[in-house]
Amino acid sequence: MVYWTVVDGAATHAHAQGFDTAEMVPAMGFMEALRKRQRDGEGIRFITMCSEHPDVVGHPGVDVTGADYNWKKRRS
Repeated sequence: MVYWTVVDGAATHAHAQGFDTAEMVPAMGFMEALRKRQRDGEGIRFITMCSEHPDVVGHPGVDVTGADYNWKKRRS
């Protein structure tokens, strides 16, 4: 997904455009077109891309650990 915000005076409008996982080049081209419009003076801000791995094995976010969880930081 490519996300960006359009600033129109005091109002902001969030936008998103979806791309297939095989469409990295078109997504990058779309972002560059948004950046060109931004450089030309349009009120486009916060242009970013975010992705999710389609084969992720866990749930995103924070989970509760059990009593047997014993993580230690190895560097101090």
